[in-house]
Amino acid sequence: MGVSRRRRRGGLGLAGLAAALLVVSTGPSTAATPWQADPLRRHVEAIHDTGVVGVSAEVTSRHTRDRARAGTARRDTAGPMPRDGSFRIGSATKTFTAAVVLQLVGEGRMSLDDTVEQWLPGVLRGTAADGRLISVRQLLQHTSGVPDVQPEIPALNSAAGYRAQRTRSYTPEELVRLAVRQSPPAAAERDWSYSNTNYVLAAMIIRQVTGHSWAQEVDRRIIRPLGLGETFAPGPSTSVPDPHARSYSSFGTGTGIGIDVTVLDPGMAVGSGSLISTTHDLSRFYSALLGGRLLAPAQLEEMTTTVSAPGLGMPGVRYGLGLGELPLPCGGTYFGHPGELLGYRSWSGVTADGARTAVVYATSEGGPDTGPALSTLVGEELCRSRP
Repeated sequence: MGVSRRRRRGGLGLAGLAAALLVVSTGPSTAATPWQADPLRRHVEAIHDTGVVGVSAEVTSRHTRDRARAGTARRDTAGPMPRDGSFRIGSATKTFTAAVVLQLVGEGRMSLDDTVEQWLPGVLRGTAADGRLISVRQLLQHTSGVPDVQPEIPALNSAAGYRAQRTRSYTPEELVRLAVRQSPPAAAERDWSYSNTNYVLAAMIIRQVTGHSWAQEVDRRIIRPLGLGETFAPGPSTSVPDPHARSYSSFGTGTGIGIDVTVLDPGMAVGSGSLISTTHDLSRFYSALLGGRLLAPAQLEEMTTTVSAPGLGMPGVRYGLGLGELPLPCGGTYFGHPGELLGYRSWSGVTADGARTAVVYATSEGGPDTGPALSTLVGEELCRSRP
């Protein structure tokens, strides 16, 4: 699916705007809300203060839609963050992939207890993993023990690697071979260990079950039925459609904002992190998912049945099938998923009934407080009720 089908191409069209920092919040009322009385705006400003270039957030409930943005679309420019801009959603893609698998389970075309070997004979063999002993459920739950392919992809791990290989294409089979040549995870990590390879394998299984690519099934089963007009798998395109903010990465060196990494071949993250979307489309997706519009009750229960996920490094976090369960600051829990792919960092959350969502993304990696600030926005906004 080409980028041009989704959105016009061309420049941002923001150069004529003079403000170096713009924060906007919109809701059901036409009256302006004072900054001091608007928690969403304060949260967005707090994220911006952690050192990111730009921030954009949206909070929705059944009858409201609040948005806020801070910072600029490009560093060293005055153009503000775009309204409802496109960005790489990273690992939030996993929720889409898991939803497709669970639809196929609900249709009786496969089972969560099927082994990887049943659908992909001989693909997962090696010292690090054996597909005969790993179920589809374990892939989606990150309890398979399959090593993560990300350390094996140069474009994701250093500025030099990015410059040399940012447009390199990978097939899913290549990604799996790269992953399993690593040593198996330590015994302590086998109960729960986050691995992008799990979802590359899930995408391959979707293709085997349906005869169609992962991207085609996500489009047919989720994107088109929900009318997510700004969400798509970019295929071989290395660009993000306009309007969008640029992304930046220092590759974990802690040396400032880093380099522009917006251009990227997303084939390295098929099934696990390659989708492009907007805050509004992600809000609609997570609301529909938890609201029961995409999965039958039995499959939604499977998705939201969680296990402890200590590898995420957040107290109280659990993981289901492509969906995390996180504690709310006001008590109880919510569901959602963080996402990160080369300078785009996002956090999506939804209440258990799908009635309220909060989605935020930032450009550049920021600092040690950026991740907590993103999750704080989501948790506190899901706790906050609006008239």
